[in-house]
Amino acid sequence: MARPLSVVKPVLTPARVAEPPRTARSFERNAQESGDLLHGGWYTTDDVAALIGVDTSTLRRWRTSKPPQGPPFVPLSSRVTLYSVGDVQDWLASRRVDPRQAA
Repeated sequence: MARPLSVVKPVLTPARVAEPPRTARSFERNAQESGDLLHGGWYTTDDVAALIGVDTSTLRRWRTSKPPQGPPFVPLSSRVTLYSVGDVQDWLASRRVDPRQAA
């Protein structure tokens, strides 16, 4: 008699990104600092969900709420939504609470 397979829920981990050459890395950093959306880097919905520790359905719910919530996004098509690296960083910084300053 065959043993039933156990279901293992995958653990979300940030996507691994290949390390760009040094010149490309400095170009990307400069693009992010200048607000250049074209060359500043992009995350997919899966990337952002893994980075901030929420499910992709949460990001989808935030995008479709009125008014939209969450980090700024670019809907390229009905199935593809991208998030600028700089926008995600700015959004996270705006949500940051420093307990020393809150008291």
